[in-house]
Amino acid sequence: MKRLLPLLQLLAALALVGPASAGSLLESVAASGVLVGGTSRDAFPFAYQNEEGQLVGYSIDMMNLIREEIERQTGRPIQLKLVPLETDQRLSSLESGAVNLVCDASSFTWSRDEKVDFSVSYGMTGTQLLVPRGSGLSSPESLAGKRVGALPRTTSALAVASRQPTASVVLLKDRQAGYEALQQGRIDAFADDGMLLYAWLQRQGGQAPFEVSDHTYSREGIACMLPQNNASFQRVVDLALIRYMQGYLRHQPRERGIFDRWFGPQGKTPLTQDVTGLFTETMQLMVDFKEEVPTRP
Repeated sequence: MKRLLPLLQLLAALALVGPASAGSLLESVAASGVLVGGTSRDAFPFAYQNEEGQLVGYSIDMMNLIREEIERQTGRPIQLKLVPLETDQRLSSLESGAVNLVCDASSFTWSRDEKVDFSVSYGMTGTQLLVPRGSGLSSPESLAGKRVGALPRTTSALAVASRQPTASVVLLKDRQAGYEALQQGRIDAFADDGMLLYAWLQRQGGQAPFEVSDHTYSREGIACMLPQNNASFQRVVDLALIRYMQGYLRHQPRERGIFDRWFGPQGKTPLTQDVTGLFTETMQLMVDFKEEVPTRP
């Protein structure tokens, strides 16, 4: 139940999002034939730039499923146009209309909810620390007086500051800057989504003298962020994501293939059974919270 509590809190938050005006954004996307998706360059494996310069990842796959659902609902061909954003550009890009949605490794917060709406959650993560191996840094008590790097306007920065007010939170431009600052000793720890930290360590091939701390500072559901007050657009986004999660839970080949490509035993970031179980719990809760959707035609 302790693991499920944050998920239930997220569900309650999503339930409080009120009805909005008719689907002007959905109509605009259908008329233009382009879905503009904001995302990240460095949130591996959710959204990142590969060696060929392409933006790829689990969340990019979710946006492609959303694009397909818009095509299905509107009867119009839709192209997905990806726009790379820094973490502190996400909300302003949605508010200005520069992008139609943001899917990377974003999670719900009440302060963000004042400016944007959220889709149902399609993943699970939590704030942890990347620290020098053997440093003993993990718990909030161990961070007293320490320099902890984090990205601006992220739940990781908020989680560290709230759990250990005497820690000095050092805001960094991007994740690469965070890893470099830790390697150079300019910070004592780097706070970020635990899955992203584990993924970075895996890509170092066991050579980096760092480890991910055991302590989890927050547990959060990953969701897409949407412009406020676009009920028809949000409905289609949620429908696409619920359809995907329902397919995964039913062991459908396509949906299982998407998940395994990123998180399966041979995927980009193989997950432990416990973390895979959290993902599955999240999906089951979301499907139960909404309603079973019809199978794709």
